[in-house]
Amino acid sequence: MKIPVEISYRGVEKTDTIETLIDEKVAKLEKFCNYLNSCHIAVEKIHDRPRSGSPYRVRIDITVPPSHELVAESNPAEQNQYVELDRVIRDAFSKAERQVKELSRQQRDSDQAKSGAAQDTEALVVRLFPEQDYGFLKTLDGEEIYFHRNSVLHNDFERLAVGTGVRYSAIEDDQGPRATTVQIVDKPGANVGKSDINLVEPPLGWE
Repeated sequence: MKIPVEISYRGVEKTDTIETLIDEKVAKLEKFCNYLNSCHIAVEKIHDRPRSGSPYRVRIDITVPPSHELVAESNPAEQNQYVELDRVIRDAFSKAERQVKELSRQQRDSDQAKSGAAQDTEALVVRLFPEQDYGFLKTLDGEEIYFHRNSVLHNDFERLAVGTGVRYSAIEDDQGPRATTVQIVDKPGANVGKSDINLVEPPLGWE
């Protein structure tokens, strides 16, 4: 699922070529981390006639669950040769890519260290916030687990409803438990997989 992307322009004409390049670069970022929350790109022209370098500056702000903010910026002002806008965009995304790769690696290492491998567990969807692209699961012991749209397998976020049975893998973050994968097992009113959880009559503690 493509993450929400906001692009702002200042002193730069918006063109299909720029939009296509940015879309390609964002899609590449998602390959390294498929649970990015948002991405804002600011494309600016800060000089009219620079003697060298580039008149353009590109800044990329990315948010990653649970509360990470990554910033990458490119304004090659020190280079002798004039630098076109597309090269500045590519340079900014190259810096963002390195940060996303590193954060993703750190989170994977943390996942393995904390859980040794996330265990698949069954739960119900108890709260959904479609406009904000996230929701909460509830386990048999009453624990609530945060999940983001990008964690739902097969792009099935739109199929979720309160009461949907799922199987998930989770890790513990600074902000609490977070599901890294969520897979639909059954819609409301059916059984969850091969377990004895009946979604019509939830066990004590489920809301």
